[in-house]
Amino acid sequence: MLRVRFHGRGGQGAKTASRILGDAAFNDGYYSQDFPIYGAERRGAPVAAFTRFSDGEITERGFIFSPDIVGVMDDSLIDDPLANPFAGLRKGGCAVVNTTKRSDALLADRKDATIIAVDLTGMALKMLGKAVLSSGIAAAVARVAGIGESQFLAAVAEELREVGLSEEMVRKNVELAMAVYGQLAPLELRTEELPTKLELVPLAVVVSGEGMEDVTRTGNSAVRHTGNWRTFKPVIDYEKCTDCMICYAYCPESAMSVREDGRVAIDYDNCKGCMICLTECPLRAISQTMEGGTR
Repeated sequence: MLRVRFHGRGGQGAKTASRILGDAAFNDGYYSQDFPIYGAERRGAPVAAFTRFSDGEITERGFIFSPDIVGVMDDSLIDDPLANPFAGLRKGGCAVVNTTKRSDALLADRKDATIIAVDLTGMALKMLGKAVLSSGIAAAVARVAGIGESQFLAAVAEELREVGLSEEMVRKNVELAMAVYGQLAPLELRTEELPTKLELVPLAVVVSGEGMEDVTRTGNSAVRHTGNWRTFKPVIDYEKCTDCMICYAYCPESAMSVREDGRVAIDYDNCKGCMICLTECPLRAISQTMEGGTR
């Protein structure tokens, strides 16, 4: 059995990538299983999805804590202690990372795993016109895992039609998947089988005076900045801006503030790059520029 875990940000297509890979494995004659984490995700927030496929019946259920392959759709997640995409990656396994960095700069302390770096964002922007990465990351993982090309491309077209994409976008995604698949090679993964008995790790809680339990884990704090969620950032042209405050009113993250001189400013520590401000600005005084770890 091969166990695959995808890490991405809301809107990048982690769920769809896991479904494409599961469909492709099924098309190639495997038993397969795929599912995401469901919860209060929002665009830009760290999310995960999982795929298992095997020659025999799959009796495992639940999250994949010890993956053979990890697909990382945004390299800014590597330094996020809550996402922690390489956690549990097994000795002899592989991590496929969407990045412009060199592979040897990504996981220096894990010499027992293969790291593959691919600029999926650049390829998606060139071929799709947007940073949607589901078909690209699924193609990279499918190639590494040795899933057949024709079976994989059929899964891409089938899954993307099912989610409602136009035939033109389906065609472009298939072309992107072919390009990614063609530049990689399959790996012989030498990971050992997991033990049948897994250790349970208790989660520490504190019972308050009101009888409610508080989870004592990092991340449940107002000081957790979300600025590293974005691929693009908005920039205000103050020559055009008339301080109408529409961007301030529409910002879903309250990342717009008003300076002492009465002008609107962007809190880049917490702006997640949704670009609602750009869309709503009546004078187009806001533009976008690419930034962040993945370019």
